Amino acid sequence: QVQLVESGGGLVQAGGSLRLSCAASGRDFSRSAMGWFRQAPGKEYQIVAAISWTGDSAYYADSVKGRFTISRDNAKNTVYLEMNSLKPEDTAVYYCETSKNPGLPWRDADYAGQGTQVTVSS
Repeated sequence: QVQLVESGGGLVQAGGSLRLSCAASGRDFSRSAMGWFRQAPGKEYQIVAAISWTGDSAYYADSVKGRFTISRDNAKNTVYLEMNSLKPEDTAVYYCETSKNPGLPWRDADYAGQGTQVTVSS
């Protein structure tokens, strides 16, 4: 059974940092692109960042460029999202997903986790 388990969310003040982790189990995702998405109340589900299977290519939404960094450890079947200079508008539930494809651009989502709440206070 495939599972993606996100962790690392929480409450942080504006300007602070959090590091999200997504541990995958049940299958080897080392040849799959992986991504982070978020959904805030009343807003659309949106991609935040994605990374190719080698880790050599990454994509960031304009709203997080320069503040967030996506990385992965294929030996651990885990993808990370380092979030710095957090803003109240980053408040959302963050989800990780795997892709059926190894590279970017992101397409063909495969599995998704249950999400972790990130709340940034002003």
